[in-house]
Amino acid sequence: MDDLTQLPGVGPSIAEKLKEAGYSDFMKIATATIGELTEIDGISEKAAVKIIEAARELCNLGFKSGSEILDQRKYIWKLSTGSKNLDEILGGGLESQSITEFAGMYGSGKTQIAHQACVNLQCPERILADDSIRDEFLNEPKAVYIDTEGTFRPERIIQMAEALGLDGKDVLNNILVARAYNSDMQMLYAENVEKLIKEGLNIKLVIVDSLTSTFRTEYTGRGKLAERQQKLGRHMATLNKLADLYNCVVIVTNQVSARPDAIFGPSEQAIGGHIVGHAATFRIFLRKAKGDKRVAKLYDSPHLPDAEAMFRITEKGIHD
Repeated sequence: MDDLTQLPGVGPSIAEKLKEAGYSDFMKIATATIGELTEIDGISEKAAVKIIEAARELCNLGFKSGSEILDQRKYIWKLSTGSKNLDEILGGGLESQSITEFAGMYGSGKTQIAHQACVNLQCPERILADDSIRDEFLNEPKAVYIDTEGTFRPERIIQMAEALGLDGKDVLNNILVARAYNSDMQMLYAENVEKLIKEGLNIKLVIVDSLTSTFRTEYTGRGKLAERQQKLGRHMATLNKLADLYNCVVIVTNQVSARPDAIFGPSEQAIGGHIVGHAATFRIFLRKAKGDKRVAKLYDSPHLPDAEAMFRITEKGIHD
């Protein structure tokens, strides 16, 4: 944990108040707004400006050249979904330093993909990584599964693991599951992932299944929409930070709602509006096909074309 007393005008008591408000390190302060810090007792607007500027200097925030960004992308690794067809439309698999959203109707395969990702993380041949970062996966990579709908099933993990020749119990030991009953718990669990990493846990995969269900239940009606979107935006910012700073794969599943005005295009849309749309790096829409087949459509990505892939969900898990 960073020593906040290094910041100008921050003594032990203000440092304690900052920590109580959730600002436990320089990066959280550097990315805070002046208004957020002035809500803390004892911090004036002028002091907030100085504290934020100092935190930004300590975090070395600023512009980077395109070449530096290219170098940074060399550390990106990819996790197979289990289906070569699905991996192909994702450019090789689920990408680290990104958020991948899977949206679809009930039974379209969102939770199955999340379960399979937890299992695949323990399977070296399903991880595509440069030799320079391969060692990171030798030290028991762990997954965090934030479950908001009670859909995590350890029995399914064992079934999928055994299909790959892995010990189901070993795989389960490397998955940390938290059941979130409301949006505040969900946000807190996501924020606590950073603490777990700093305590030495090798967390490489973060899953939120599902992203919007708690927000949708608690914030009903147009009057609550702005507040809901603001909170959802903060939550997505936390997930983006985890992906970026700790080179994690982040998967969120999302519900859909009907589009009664749709004449052309899909008749459903993912919940969360522009907030989720802009924060998710890759957006995939899932739908049922015949039998055990599912269709995945990549419809938003910064560098990949829109594409469709068909995969199957069987007892063995996700495969072509």
